[in-house]
Amino acid sequence: MYLDHSATTPTDPRVVEAMLPYFTGVFGNASSAHNQGKAAAEAMQQAQETIARILNCSPDEIVFTSGGTESDNLALKGTAYALRDRGRGKHIITTATEHHAVLDVVELLADEGFDVTILPVDEYGRVTAEQVQDALHDDTILVSIIYGNNEVGTVNPIADIGQVMNGHQAKFHVDAVQAAGLLSLDVKKLGVDMLSLSAHKFYGPKGIGLLYVKRATSLKPQIIGGGQQNHRRSGTEPVPLIVGMAKALELVDDEREKTVKSLQKMRDNLIEQVLTTVPEAQLTGHPTERLAGHASFALEGLNGDAILLDLNEVGIAASGGSACTTGQQEPSHVLVAMGVDPDRLMGQLRFVIGKSTTAEDVDKFLYHLTAIVNRHRQMVPQQD
Repeated sequence: MYLDHSATTPTDPRVVEAMLPYFTGVFGNASSAHNQGKAAAEAMQQAQETIARILNCSPDEIVFTSGGTESDNLALKGTAYALRDRGRGKHIITTATEHHAVLDVVELLADEGFDVTILPVDEYGRVTAEQVQDALHDDTILVSIIYGNNEVGTVNPIADIGQVMNGHQAKFHVDAVQAAGLLSLDVKKLGVDMLSLSAHKFYGPKGIGLLYVKRATSLKPQIIGGGQQNHRRSGTEPVPLIVGMAKALELVDDEREKTVKSLQKMRDNLIEQVLTTVPEAQLTGHPTERLAGHASFALEGLNGDAILLDLNEVGIAASGGSACTTGQQEPSHVLVAMGVDPDRLMGQLRFVIGKSTTAEDVDKFLYHLTAIVNRHRQMVPQQD
């Protein structure tokens, strides 16, 4: 049973089918002038058009990358360096609960002389448009806010923040890696200048992502040496993966309403049952403004990693938080920023269902979780 869909998702068979011809049949380099190259370029253009329709943007505003991490890096470094070089300013705003692909880049930029404001979040991990507005300066050049948090599922009010950003010189970047297939990606309604996606988070292949970049947004390329994609990101384009990402995005967008309704029903049942049967559990993240399939908890006095190992032994795959930081023994920066009680920080659990999860799966999971927690509870020394 797979309950770790925030870490990655299985590739949809329909996506695999769409990709296959571009590995062996139409295998040309999209930059080549011959017919094989032209066929590959046409496939890539069709993929851009499909994605552009879903994002409500122009095809030439899409830059293909290797995934969410590169997209975030390109957005932050590319914009910060370009606008600094033009004398626009050095002030950057982000939040304390961003993915490390944003926070680590912001830390690097701070070391290089940029002025960074890291906004605090409330107990649910949320930031407000008013906080962003109050933090904006005349020399602010970039604001980067996560859409749906990967660890606790909280959804930020991106459209409200976009309205605040309207008319300000600063560029607005959104890490939407967890949002595809669950939330609207209409970049005009959201009011964003840049938006990051990664295909393997929405039933597409690993190794491909994108950065939406609004026209007239200054962006200094971070990978050079070929001039592909209008000199914004050099390198031979992986046409099969691009085709796969477009197909995956099209499928999850078409099925979004049905999928969200199903996931929310199972998620709410899962949360209710865990809070009822596991008294040590505290729900982390916003109770309603959260990703449809996302349930996360912090257990008091118990070790989350040990519980996850026992779940794995009975065939249930789940995680404690971000899969990108697996192996780290330090408490989650997201939980710390939310002010979670220190006695709960090592009891982090994240259960994220997906479109193949059934109600029977959830019932089976709840049975095993309750039994495992009961066993671990008995092993904890009782204090007088």
